[in-house]
Amino acid sequence: MSLLSAKALEIFINALGLFGWLAVILLVAYSLDKKERLKKASKRLSKIESAFDNLDEQAKLIVKTDLELNKTQEELDRKVSGLFTLQRISRTISRTFDKEEVFRRIEKSFLEDLGFDKVLLFIWKDNILTHRASVNYDKDKIASILDSLQAEKGRGSILSRIKMGKTIAKTKETVLGETFEEDVKKIFGLEYFFVTPIQLKEKTIGFIVIGNTSEEYPITEGDSELVKILSTQIGEALENAQLFEETWKSHQELETKVKLRTRELSQALDEIKQVSKRKSDFISAVSHELRTPLTSIKGYASILISEKLGQIPQKVKERLKKINYHSDDLTQLINDLLDISRIESGKTELDLKTLNLSELVNEALDLLSPQIKEKGLETQITVSKELPKLTADRRQLERVLINLIGNAIKFTPKAGTISVAAKAKDSNMQIDISDTGVGIPAKDLPYIFDEFYRSETAINENIKGSGLGLSLVKYIIAAHNGKIWVKSEIKKGSTFSFTLPLA
Repeated sequence: MSLLSAKALEIFINALGLFGWLAVILLVAYSLDKKERLKKASKRLSKIESAFDNLDEQAKLIVKTDLELNKTQEELDRKVSGLFTLQRISRTISRTFDKEEVFRRIEKSFLEDLGFDKVLLFIWKDNILTHRASVNYDKDKIASILDSLQAEKGRGSILSRIKMGKTIAKTKETVLGETFEEDVKKIFGLEYFFVTPIQLKEKTIGFIVIGNTSEEYPITEGDSELVKILSTQIGEALENAQLFEETWKSHQELETKVKLRTRELSQALDEIKQVSKRKSDFISAVSHELRTPLTSIKGYASILISEKLGQIPQKVKERLKKINYHSDDLTQLINDLLDISRIESGKTELDLKTLNLSELVNEALDLLSPQIKEKGLETQITVSKELPKLTADRRQLERVLINLIGNAIKFTPKAGTISVAAKAKDSNMQIDISDTGVGIPAKDLPYIFDEFYRSETAINENIKGSGLGLSLVKYIIAAHNGKIWVKSEIKKGSTFSFTLPLA
């Protein structure tokens, strides 16, 4: 090999070594960069994995929340449906006042719409537990339940707790004693349940059993509101029915009593009418029989006093005058009796005319003026000539005025006051005759217009009277379709008021 070739080979080898070193350096640098990139990529991957884990947890939480929301929504829907059902039940059973009809109106479809697997309704009737409504229980199972309930004994039994007004419940939130819980489950065939009493006037008259048969569908404390509302609705409907029945019975008894009493009163009224007629007939007959001999007595007394049959001693004449005077009293008494009898029996026909009250009052006062002057009484007349005219029998109205004003004069002490006033009121005229006399005791006021009644006062013992005057006045006013009444106070006087129709 030539020297040149060797030299070239050496240069080539040196160059090759330099490139090798460069390659190694580049390779090392590339390796370091790749490692750094791998490290960064690993970090990013780790972050992505963490993010995926978070997303997975959130997805699981969303699914769980969605399931819970769906469950809550279903429960709310069930409760809303139950409330609507309760409203329908309430509207239906509140429209009747028949206890039996209340239960007939609680339809099976209503109970099914409450959203529970099974429903039972029991009522005590004459202390016997009876089945009234049910859902998903057959007759045999109901009979078995009744036998099981009645076989229990002791204060801790289901029926004893219900009669005490206690609700027995097994819900998602509550736990009963294991033995008692198993007894209830066994009797009613329910995993979760409410046994709620129905009360009437704080007395337990029955109970409702509502529940579900599967552990997958537990009932909650919130469901207790539906059951309590239902039991309250039934209790109120039965109470309303009972109140209506009691009221109806009371009404029937009252109506029977009223009819009986009305019949008795009618019979008594007929008897009173007969007695009154007999009394009137008797008074009329006796009065007529008395009038003839009384007229003879008065006539003979007058003849003897006039001495047409010869002179008589003065003492005899004085006694004859007394006979004559008392004969006049008896004649007036008989006339009053006859007038009362005729008016009471409707035999008196009134001669009704249009009259001026002012004129009649003045005439009566003029007639009684001697007695008024004798006692020094003051008269106050408030009867205007401009007042509307009356429709009345002049003679009878004069008797009323003379009688009432005359009584006022009798019972008013000297220097007292007598007042006569009148005013038009609606279609009537009201006349008031007042005095400042001794007054009438309150106990006598209800009887003052009765025949022959006289108040037992000291002044009455000294004033003569038959007790017929006010009675006659009452009959005359009644015959005119008017009314009469009195207000009085001892030592302050009395006011007799009466009404008569206007012309």
